[in-house]
Amino acid sequence: MLNINQYFNGKVQSIGFQNASLGQASIGVMLPGEYIFSTDKPEEMTVITGSLKVLLPTAKDWRIFEVGQVFHIAGESQFDVVVVEPTAYLCRYLAKY
Repeated sequence: MLNINQYFNGKVQSIGFQNASLGQASIGVMLPGEYIFSTDKPEEMTVITGSLKVLLPTAKDWRIFEVGQVFHIAGESQFDVVVVEPTAYLCRYLAKY
């Protein structure tokens, strides 16, 4: 089953799905802008195209994640993202982190 989600007036869109190798996941695209995301479960984010400038919940400094790079976010937290070009990502929802 596919779950289609839109956030921030359609500037971030994702399709959620589940399979044996990834578990529960979503794949999406972020258009240029600044966003604050909240998590329920721990998440693993992989940049597929473009790049994301991210301020992780426990970090003092911003980091840039590019194609193929992965970052983790604890459950029940928030993180800030700046996008300068359309960027695709894969988000895996984890049981624990």
